[in-house]
Amino acid sequence: MAGTELQSTKVDTAEVPSAEWGWSGEAPKLYRTMGIIGAIFLLFMLIGNHAGHVEDLYLIGVAVLLVLVIVVDAIRRRRPR
Repeated sequence: MAGTELQSTKVDTAEVPSAEWGWSGEAPKLYRTMGIIGAIFLLFMLIGNHAGHVEDLYLIGVAVLLVLVIVVDAIRRRRPR
């Protein structure tokens, strides 16, 4: 049965260095989880001894932007291609 050999996908390790040790994918759940943790950390930074509120606006804005990117990514991944 020489004609029924399994075809393995060859990945160039110069293009994808992690393929050398067997993994060359993405971890979208991990990325989303870390993004949410980052946004929560930014919102925890609102608690402090600062007098002005300009930095509060930046912290809230970046946290909202981060959550928005995560939501858009989740929606785009659910759509069939």
